[in-house]
Amino acid sequence: MPRQDPGEPYYRVDSPEANSMLQDDLVNTVVVDVRRDDEWVTGHVTGAIHINIDDLADHMDEVPKDKKILFICAAGVRSGLACEIAASMGYDSENLFNIEDGTPTWIASNLPTSYGDDP
Repeated sequence: MPRQDPGEPYYRVDSPEANSMLQDDLVNTVVVDVRRDDEWVTGHVTGAIHINIDDLADHMDEVPKDKKILFICAAGVRSGLACEIAASMGYDSENLFNIEDGTPTWIASNLPTSYGDDP
């Protein structure tokens, strides 16, 4: 069940919850991985969009405004920041989610993962 801490313009979910959201509505849900390139190639959510957190503000045009956006990083810190950036740029807070347990947990949970430059 998505959770929201006071003052946060996004919801927190764990990897299994995020995977369920994706499977329930693949058309209207997208994952954005905000880790560095060297982290991305070691494993990432299959089908995720890759935008380094340092470049996110300049590349928000690659993130659809009309879908649920699930941000992920390694431990939930950079993805939380990504949610804040998206909210500040006019994205609907109801559609912003931080996968707070991060990519290592996603991979360890045997959820759909791609490696290298594969999407």
